[in-house]
This record gives sequence, C-alpha cells and structure tokens, in this order.
Amino acid sequence: MRSDKARLTSLQISFMVILFEIGSTPLFLLGSKAKQDSWLAMTVGSIVGFLLLLVFLWIQSRFPESAWIEILKKSFGTIAGSGFGGIYCLYFAYQSMRNVRDFGELSKLTLLPKSPMFLTILIFVATGAYVVWKGAAVFFRLPEILLPIMFVVYCSLVAVLLIMGSVDINNLTPVLEHGIIPVISTAIPDIVSFPFGQMLVFLMVWSLWENPGVPVKSTLTGYIIVSLFLIFMNILNMAILGPVISSTSQLPFLKSIRTLSHFLLIEKLDIFVTILLYLGLLVKMTLFFFCAVQGVAYLAKSSHKGWVIPVGGLIYAASFIEKDYTRHLAIGLGPSLKVDVFFQVVVPLLALLLLLVRGRKRSPSRGKS
Repeated sequence: MRSDKARLTSLQISFMVILFEIGSTPLFLLGSKAKQDSWLAMTVGSIVGFLLLLVFLWIQSRFPESAWIEILKKSFGTIAGSGFGGIYCLYFAYQSMRNVRDFGELSKLTLLPKSPMFLTILIFVATGAYVVWKGAAVFFRLPEILLPIMFVVYCSLVAVLLIMGSVDINNLTPVLEHGIIPVISTAIPDIVSFPFGQMLVFLMVWSLWENPGVPVKSTLTGYIIVSLFLIFMNILNMAILGPVISSTSQLPFLKSIRTLSHFLLIEKLDIFVTILLYLGLLVKMTLFFFCAVQGVAYLAKSSHKGWVIPVGGLIYAASFIEKDYTRHLAIGLGPSLKVDVFFQVVVPLLALLLLLVRGRKRSPSRGKS
C-alpha cells in the first residue's frame, strides 16, 4: 500500500515507536491493581508485548511491501479480509478518538479549564487532520523534532524529582507481598493491550520503510528503550506517591511534580508535564488517525486525502459519546482493553496460523516440481 511515495528512515520509525508508546501512558498509573508491584506488572506486560511484537514483525516479513489491510486480504481471502480490514479501520478511528478525548479532558483539568472542550478538541483533531492530509513523509518528521525536546524535558523533570522530591524506596516494598499471580493477572491482558499491544498499528507503516525487508532492528530498539522508560516512570511515581495516592490520582506524574510546590522557583513545572502529555497524545492520536485513513483509502481504492475530513469528522463526533471523564476512563481501562485482545492477539494469531498452513501446503508441491 503506497498511497503516497513516502519512504521512512530507520531513525524515524524508531523515534515514532518511542513517542507512540509514550503517548497517553503517563496519564495513568498502569498496573495499580498490583499496588507496590505495579512496576513488576509493567515489566511482565512489556515482555509479553515484546513476544507479540515479534509475531507482528514475522507477519510483516511475509509481505514486506504490504500494509496490514492488504495482509488481511491475503491471509483471510478477499471478502473476509476486506471485512476485517473495514473493522480495523473503525478500530483505528476508535483508538484515535480515545486520545482525542484524553486531550480534551487534560486541557479542561489543567491549562484551559474555562475553554469549551468542543473547541479545544476541534483544534486538536484539525491539527491531526492537517498532518494526515500531508502524508507520511511529513508526519514522520515530527518525532525527529519532538523526541529530542521531550527527552531533555523528561530528563530535567526526573532529575529535579530525584534531587528535591520525596522519593521513598520503601513505597515499593514489600515486593511480591501477595505472590506473582496478582502481578500476572494485572499485566495480562490489560497492560499488554495498553500500551504494548498497540504496536499492531505499525503493521500499517512498516511497508513504507526505505530499505527492502522489515525494520526489525529500529523497531525493537525503540520498543526496548520506551519499555525501560515506562517501567522507570512507574517506579518513580510509586516511590513518590505511594500505592494509595498513585492508584487514585488521575494524573500520577503531574501529581508527583506537584509535590514540589513548596519550592517557589519550580512550582510551575506542571506546565511542562502537561505540554509533554499534549505532544504524546498528538502523536498517538495522529498515527491512529493516519492508519484509519490509509486503510479506508486502500479499501475504497482512492486517494487518502479524500478521506481525511470524513474520518476526522467521525473521530470528532465520537469523542463526545462518553458523557464524562469518569466513564471515559472506566471504559478505556475496562471493557475496551478486553476488546483489544481480539484485534491485537486473536486476529494476528489467526493470520499467522493461516500463513503457516498455506506455507506448508506449498512446500511439498515445490519439492515435487
């Protein structure tokens, strides 16, 4: 699927993996059900997600020039594959909508409490739409600009917290107080689904790599880096806030920064945290938006530019379906994660099985000839 002539570099893919996986993740303390062992749940989730990522990369290696919507047709047949492809387009749009609503609620809670949410969300979606309309060549330049800036800011904030914050390692103990089972049950499927299983979306962009084959090294490098970062941030938040406060806080990293409010010179650091979250949400929302548009364009056999506004309008309208932020979080961290298993695990494994079976059927015929 080459709706535009973009060719992505290994660095762009690696940076996009990091920014995408960070995305909205700092908004939540993932694994809070495991309390002080939440970082262990994150570790287990990242390991299982890594194995799942290897499955995605193997599937892509069978069709290095094809995107996921095309691979579905080649795996399940034209009719069933097209049906699955259409459902995946809706799934990508839905995931984009969740990040749009996260942005609206974050704006309302922090920097823009008096601005109408319908307007801030409209501006956010319009920004993403413009980037998607410009195509992959423009979109994938964003991480090259944003990631170094975010890296410096995150490192600065973490340094301030470690030096001046109330970091208490005792908040991480006792380790495995209730055994390993609560850790595993917390990690699977919830943390695997979000954020690690969402690497599925790269099946829509790996085919745009500038070199032949699949960008395995750059993808795995980005994945490992961001996994270690997310585990570390989980440890840091838990060490500062403790299991009780961190599990009830809507924005744990922001809450950690606000523990420094008694230092007058740095009491406005939460602005930087909010901006970091904005940038992460923008990248994640836009990548899902991009993949939804590219998928629809492929199925309709038309230019992707003609679908930017219809898909963007759908994402914008759907972001208001959930009445309040509490319900939005309850659905996003509850039923939505269970549905993700179908898209991130069940269908890819079925595709893998079908490709293996067809590969074995072809091998004997080749041997006879």
